[in-house]
Amino acid sequence: MSEPLPPFHLALPVHDLKAAHGFYIDLLGCPRGRTAPRWTDLDFFGHQLTLHLVDTDESAVAVTNPVDGDRVPARHFGVVLERRDWNALRTKLEAAGVNFLIAPKLRFEGRPGEQATMFVNDPSGNALEFKSFANPGMLFAHA
Repeated sequence: MSEPLPPFHLALPVHDLKAAHGFYIDLLGCPRGRTAPRWTDLDFFGHQLTLHLVDTDESAVAVTNPVDGDRVPARHFGVVLERRDWNALRTKLEAAGVNFLIAPKLRFEGRPGEQATMFVNDPSGNALEFKSFANPGMLFAHA
């Protein structure tokens, strides 16, 4: 992982663009890109995230899998942050009174892939995970 990875693009359904802007732009600090009445592009930690206004989201089912003692939402996305950035985001989310889907914790402690992790839902119920590895070189390590 010595070369920077290219940015990914992800599109998400949202039920309320104003509420989504409050979460992604105001709370998380994602700069706004192009926008139209029913969608907005955001810079999500260097990646392109497009929020699409939908009237219904028929695929929104909260299916989970057990991971290290938690019920992790099978449908989620997120970013891997440097530890200082993860700690700063944790502090910001806690100060804002965000309800964590899975509270900040250390997962796989002392094992390959040890990581700090936390999960939140956006206002439309999309699950986001923010993680930080003790050793970034272990991102794809085998147990």
